Amino acid sequence: MRRVLLIGTGGTIASRSHLGGGLEPQMSCEEMLAFVPCVHDVAVVDTCDLLSIDSTNMQPAHWLAIARRIEDSYDDYDGFVVCHGTDTMSFTSSALSYLVQDSPKPIVLTGAQRPIDLDVTDARTNLTDAIRLAAHERAHDVSIVMGGNVICGTRARKVRTHSYNAFISINHPYLATIQGERVVFYLDDHPVDKSARPRFSHEMNGNVGLLKLTPPVSAEILDVMCKTYDALVIESFGVGGLPSYHNEPLGDILRRHMRSGTLVAMTTQVPLEGSDFSVYEVGRSVPREDALLEARDMTLEACLTKLMWVLGQTRKVPQARELFYEPHNRDTLWT
Repeated sequence: MRRVLLIGTGGTIASRSHLGGGLEPQMSCEEMLAFVPCVHDVAVVDTCDLLSIDSTNMQPAHWLAIARRIEDSYDDYDGFVVCHGTDTMSFTSSALSYLVQDSPKPIVLTGAQRPIDLDVTDARTNLTDAIRLAAHERAHDVSIVMGGNVICGTRARKVRTHSYNAFISINHPYLATIQGERVVFYLDDHPVDKSARPRFSHEMNGNVGLLKLTPPVSAEILDVMCKTYDALVIESFGVGGLPSYHNEPLGDILRRHMRSGTLVAMTTQVPLEGSDFSVYEVGRSVPREDALLEARDMTLEACLTKLMWVLGQTRKVPQARELFYEPHNRDTLWT
């Protein structure tokens, strides 16, 4: 029987109502497993209570800790399940896709909209499905399992705050669906060498900021953010561009800071179909410095965490640019 390591980090799935307050993570992995005894027919499941936090408090240091735990146990298991809060799960799944690259073994994140000890909950199904996928010989790399859908780790987005079908896949098909005891794969992957080891990274730089453009965005805010962060993600409008309604054009501010070494990734506020700065003049006027990166069809979560990973590997612009545009775990189809 295949072996799976269940790593607990907290989240709603492990929560109980705190006396006089709201939901708070309190359950161990062993306590959660007691609600899904059927999984012992699927795999031998060991547990690791790594964290017990609301996912609102998740930080890059926690992503590194999860990746280290997977690395330390990699040879002992056929797959890994990370129980996680849903609010930042797509950031964690993206980060793990860069910290653990080309994994022939599955690393599956799951969580729930309601705690596992309630009579009516999605938690028991999600946890069972995640363990089933983690034990499947065809599964590999980082993914999210929620609501019966298997989503690539770099393509997930939470779009509902209460409903069980909380996540969708952005600019990429679902990888598979789980129907009872069956995992139905939608995509025919190239053969995976199960004896290979992934590439593990041990550094991330969390000093990456996000500026969402609004009409009218402040030139002073852009200047301050460029001075504050080592890299900046700018969410533009539509297919992309920069407004020009200030005495000092935003493009001039960006150009000045990029020449001083600040990386800037441009993306779009529109979730689907990606950016294309060649369409409109406001896009063509964006400064074409080497430190300017276009996220194209990447999710915001993947773009942010990839920049954090890139800056953890190098601060040199040419190498950073090369790493950013190198595809990992289907994070971009624009190659």
